[in-house]
Amino acid sequence: MTPNIPDSPHKRLVIVGAGFAGLTLARQLAKRDDLQIVLLNKDNYHQFQPLFYQVAMAGLEPSSISFPLRKAFQSRKNVHIRVTDVKRVIPSRQVVVTDLGEIHYDYLAIATGADTNYFGMKEIEARALPMKSVSEALALRNRILQNFEDALTINSDEERTALLNVVVVGGGPTGVELAGTLAEMKKFILPKDYPELNFENMQVYLLEGMDQLLAAMSDESSEKSRRYLEDLGVKVMTGQVVTEFDGTCIKTKQGLKIRTHNLVWAAGVKASPLEGINPEVLGRGGRIKVDRYNRVEGYDTIFALGDVAMMVEEKYPNGHPQLAQPAMQQAKLLSKNIKRVLDGKKPEPFTYKDLGSMATVGRNRAVVDLPFLKFQGFLAWLTWMFVHLISIVGVKNRLLIFINWVWNYMTYDQSLRLIIKAKPPRIPKEPVPEEKVEAPAVVH
Repeated sequence: MTPNIPDSPHKRLVIVGAGFAGLTLARQLAKRDDLQIVLLNKDNYHQFQPLFYQVAMAGLEPSSISFPLRKAFQSRKNVHIRVTDVKRVIPSRQVVVTDLGEIHYDYLAIATGADTNYFGMKEIEARALPMKSVSEALALRNRILQNFEDALTINSDEERTALLNVVVVGGGPTGVELAGTLAEMKKFILPKDYPELNFENMQVYLLEGMDQLLAAMSDESSEKSRRYLEDLGVKVMTGQVVTEFDGTCIKTKQGLKIRTHNLVWAAGVKASPLEGINPEVLGRGGRIKVDRYNRVEGYDTIFALGDVAMMVEEKYPNGHPQLAQPAMQQAKLLSKNIKRVLDGKKPEPFTYKDLGSMATVGRNRAVVDLPFLKFQGFLAWLTWMFVHLISIVGVKNRLLIFINWVWNYMTYDQSLRLIIKAKPPRIPKEPVPEEKVEAPAVVH
């Protein structure tokens, strides 16, 4: 098997990863006919990560937040997409090694993003439920819904409660949004689906190791989000560091124990750098150190951007926040700089423009921090929905999500609570030995 990418007289840019950074970079440069672009990704679609939690909580279909890569570049003959895993880069030969073989590059952009960080706790990694991809969001949905089904057949009250309880670890936007959605499901939806179960026995916990939620946002938004969650019935516990989970009970460093079969891990991320990059340029969290032009330290033709990159500015000594906005802004400037280099001009340094941050806690509840204004409540909730809608790739996806949100708001219900399991592999039967095959009876 080979990548089978046609030769070109033009420079070749290989982009690894089709998240916010990789897809934005490819789309910005796709119109340059004097540049060949090779986009490598392990899936054939782009995923809108901020709404993974809504897929996990049966609020949206996976297809609503996924966009086929080939559709984005249908008319661009200079863009070549290959679905494969990238194993490593060999800078001395200017090639990346993939499952399809080696691919040569003139410029390489690493946009591999970040993955779940378990902080070295193998037991939790094996049993907790992460949410960094559409498939993981579906697995989370399957697990929680299946546990509700299993709770119907359990005679032990203690075991039933453990099946119903959900513990979310991590007080960032993902954890806050997930806990709020679970609390609303418990209140409005689950009692209708499972009238035989007493959901007063179900508890939704949100555990955070720091002293406050949404630490990257303002104190005002942090306190308001906590108040919103507690009003919904979520048990918010800050200053609790989870250290153990055996599948039925979690334990924290501070001595807290909670019986549950559902541990959702949203406690942090770590970068996913490519093997072959000099380990000395890896910074905190495995992020690749880059200069203000997104060039990897020590390499002239290799760039890193988005969550995997660590670019230091005076206001960001530990790198930019691992969010969509820094990734997209870096990709847009890098695309301009590559165009400038191709045209014989000097590149421009990057400066991050903080456009603000936001999180939703549930129906009519959200918090928004803008550079010039901070507000909460219904207006913040509308702002959150508008920003996410316009950020989605594809008009059809925006329409589907908008229809789902309107329906959910009007009915207090979703109709997507499906347990979708992969079909187990079919084991072929052993052929019957020829001598044991009986001849069919002849009917006269």
